[in-house]
Amino acid sequence: MAAALRQAEGCGRGLSMEHGAAPAALPYYVAFSQLLGLTVVAMTGAWLGLYRGGIAWESSLQFNVHPLCMVIGLIFLQGDALSHLPQALLVYRVFRKEAKRTTKILHGLLHVVAFIIALVGLVAVFDFHKKKGYADLYSLHSWCGILVFVLYFVQWLMGLSFFLFPGASFSMRSRYRPQHIFFGAAIFLLSVGTALLGLKEALLFKLGTKYSTFEPEGVLANVLGLLLVSFGVAVLYILAQADWKRPSQAEEQALSMDFKTLTEGDSPSPQ
Repeated sequence: MAAALRQAEGCGRGLSMEHGAAPAALPYYVAFSQLLGLTVVAMTGAWLGLYRGGIAWESSLQFNVHPLCMVIGLIFLQGDALSHLPQALLVYRVFRKEAKRTTKILHGLLHVVAFIIALVGLVAVFDFHKKKGYADLYSLHSWCGILVFVLYFVQWLMGLSFFLFPGASFSMRSRYRPQHIFFGAAIFLLSVGTALLGLKEALLFKLGTKYSTFEPEGVLANVLGLLLVSFGVAVLYILAQADWKRPSQAEEQALSMDFKTLTEGDSPSPQ
């Protein structure tokens, strides 16, 4: 254990010089993504308030709960920040100095909040359709939405099983980690695409042929769509920067090395 600690301290010093301090550009990109995320939520609320009558559960406005909850849960909370609290996908970029277990718990809890809000939005649209006698799950938007929701739930369960419960071995976690990162980004991207499909569908249902005449609602919704795309690009860009990854702390290196040496007879590569 002592040898592992000494080796980890040396690795930690190298990592602190290379990755320890947050890159100078990172706070600006995170702040920009926060601003985009807040603007997306605000514009969604403005669109629903100005042109769709607002939101209410026990009325014909119940449907409007759906787009607002989905934007907040599966896009905003999944991708960026709320009140300067770094959201699930960006937790590992912003909380670079926190203990890894603390960061994992925060990452998981934020996804739980996002899932619950999205579930409320899903219940709202099904309940609204039932009251009005509308058909369910016939459009491409609805198919993609159900797919995103199921994948999001499965992704959360897999992450909980591999990274928070102690049963998974070090090698299993190491092998699954790239898949977890990939599918997290893919589900976020699918969420943005599904929101764009739903936005277009809502405009065509209400405006019909008037959509092509640059109706104010159509223009506002188009701007909202561009902001959704911009937010998605900003978040994915931050996630793609290898130099902005959370650095492994010396203590984590030591514990990982000692754990794998005892259980698998090998030394793990730095995480």
